[in-house]
Amino acid sequence: MVDWQATEKTVVDKLLKTLQELPAADAHLQSGQRSFSNARSRIDAEIALSISNQNLTLLVEAKKSLFPRDAREALWQLREYASQFGGGDRVIPLLAAESISPGSKEFLRRENVGYFDMGGSLFIPAPGAYVLIDKPVPRNLARSVTTVFKGKRSQVLRVLLHDPQHWFSVKALSEAARVSPATASETLIMLERFEWLAARGQGPSKERQLTAPRALLDEWKKQVLAGTKPKTRRYYVPNATNEDTFIGRMDTAFAEAGVEYVLTQESAAQRYAPFLSSLSRVSCRGASTRSAGNALSKLGAREVSEGANFTMIETLAEEGPFLFKERHGAAWLASPVQVYLDLLIAGGRAQEAAEHLRKERIGF
Repeated sequence: MVDWQATEKTVVDKLLKTLQELPAADAHLQSGQRSFSNARSRIDAEIALSISNQNLTLLVEAKKSLFPRDAREALWQLREYASQFGGGDRVIPLLAAESISPGSKEFLRRENVGYFDMGGSLFIPAPGAYVLIDKPVPRNLARSVTTVFKGKRSQVLRVLLHDPQHWFSVKALSEAARVSPATASETLIMLERFEWLAARGQGPSKERQLTAPRALLDEWKKQVLAGTKPKTRRYYVPNATNEDTFIGRMDTAFAEAGVEYVLTQESAAQRYAPFLSSLSRVSCRGASTRSAGNALSKLGAREVSEGANFTMIETLAEEGPFLFKERHGAAWLASPVQVYLDLLIAGGRAQEAAEHLRKERIGF
């Protein structure tokens, strides 16, 4: 078990060191704990800061991590402390944590409340001594956010984005996403910390609804663009100049081989929301298995490094990309959200097609 008091001391010590390294600044901890009338009768640190000929007092509350919901809940308490402390605008409430999400930082800046994280980001909104240092998100926070958009948890996101107006219980959500109730619950807790959900009811009957689909998809976009691209195999298939005829042949070959697939990228986007005048290749998601190899052999496909007219994004042991697939004519299409995410990494004019698809078909 993590010793939170030790972690709290580490955060405060790092904050103090960072303050002391500011140009023409001096900072030191005030001894003892000041009493407040509130039942939570202390702050975690009181720091005297002298900077730019200003003498300030920082009232510090330390947290493990801060997401928007955490920041909002802590804000009123800090302001209560500051009002009891006195000293007007020379008393600066400040939240310090190992990691602070970008949304929390934005919220705290709007509210004129200071913050510090172990990545080195620092905000002090003091008259005559305004300090803003913006550093990359600490790795532990980046990892915790990234995990929401991968594997089984991503299946929960797909369900919520597919029907953002619907209220889901944990049980109903886990069944729709084909995940365990524990995975569904953990994912919902993370999304609530970003304030992307509304909740109603209590206990087993508690339900959630996605209230910020745009923010969720924006964050997923960031994760896709910053992450590792999935492995893609490139093929040349003879006699594939007529796209519809080739897709029909591919669908038959995969069905006979028992291989699940979905068209994606431009091949699917053109069917959902036409944007490009022509296509140079067909793209799909599917497992690179012996059965898939047999289907590709039947099509006469051969793997190439250039000149490909057919690409397959390897999708192993994942159900997510196949959730909410749709049958259009002679082919299966990935869901609009999956097609959007795959277009982001396709290169060329695919990103333009992605934003067109998002506007015309996804809608947020």
